[in-house]
Amino acid sequence: MKIVKHQKNNIQIAEIISDEIIIHDTETALDLLGNIYYQGFDKVILHEKNITPSFFDLKTKVAGDILQKFAQYRMPIAIIGAFSKYQSNSLNEFIYETNKTGYNYFAATREEVLQNFCKE
Repeated sequence: MKIVKHQKNNIQIAEIISDEIIIHDTETALDLLGNIYYQGFDKVILHEKNITPSFFDLKTKVAGDILQKFAQYRMPIAIIGAFSKYQSNSLNEFIYETNKTGYNYFAATREEVLQNFCKE
C-alpha cells in the first residue's frame, strides 16, 4: 500500500494506491482510518478495486457500516471507480444521494474528486 499526498485549499488528502483489497470489513476500514488520521490527513481517496465487492451490494450493509465509521471519526472518503457496471438501482440512488451531501463522494476519476470533493 502506498499513500499519495494531495493538498488542495489547505486540505491534506491521502490517496491510497494498491493492487490489493485493503478494506475487507469494518475492522480493516477502521485500521486504515486510524493510520490516515494519525498521519494528519483530512480526507481519504480510495479506489473501487481496493474495497471488498460486498461493499457495492447494499443488502450486505457493508457500505453503510464503513461510511458510518468514516463519518463518525470525521474523515470524509471519496471512492473512485466505474460504478455503472453495477446493475443496482439502489446502489445508483445511494451514490447519487451520497454525492448530494458532499461529505463522502463517488467519482469516475481522481480529477473529479479533487475538483468536487476537496473543498473547504
